[in-house]
Amino acid sequence: MAKKKKDKGKDYITGAKTVAENRKARYNYEVLETVEAGIMLLGSEVKSLRHGGSNIAESYASIEGNELFLINSHIAEYTRANRENHQLRRHRKLLLKRKEIDKMRAKIQQDGITVVPLKMYFNERGMVKLLLGLGKGKKNHDKRQSEKSKDWARDKARLMRDRG
Repeated sequence: MAKKKKDKGKDYITGAKTVAENRKARYNYEVLETVEAGIMLLGSEVKSLRHGGSNIAESYASIEGNELFLINSHIAEYTRANRENHQLRRHRKLLLKRKEIDKMRAKIQQDGITVVPLKMYFNERGMVKLLLGLGKGKKNHDKRQSEKSKDWARDKARLMRDRG
């Protein structure tokens, strides 16, 4: 039986290739629900993403009118695009159904929930998708508690492994 090659950033379960990940989001927010959204991109942006030039660490999603936008995300310049290149930090429209946007709007207004981008990836069809998380901000004591529980789980696993 042939071994599967391990490609950097490739998830063999879903077939998705991760382009950018917001690791601090799960540390700063308690993610209650996740939603997958498409993104309207220009050709030079998609080519740049295929080369791995993006960052969503400081970005957020906002509802403006009846549409959802990704704000402050950075997609690097594609060097071969010349004058047809895109702006590095522009508002990018997210593609969701109207009912999903309305549900998000209700949760944001009612419960004080924030829409945070968690992960940007290519799905198995080669389309760029964004995993959005609906989450509440953690307080400092919540962050310390989650750190303690992670440390204890790691130590417990190490002890169990050593004991056999």
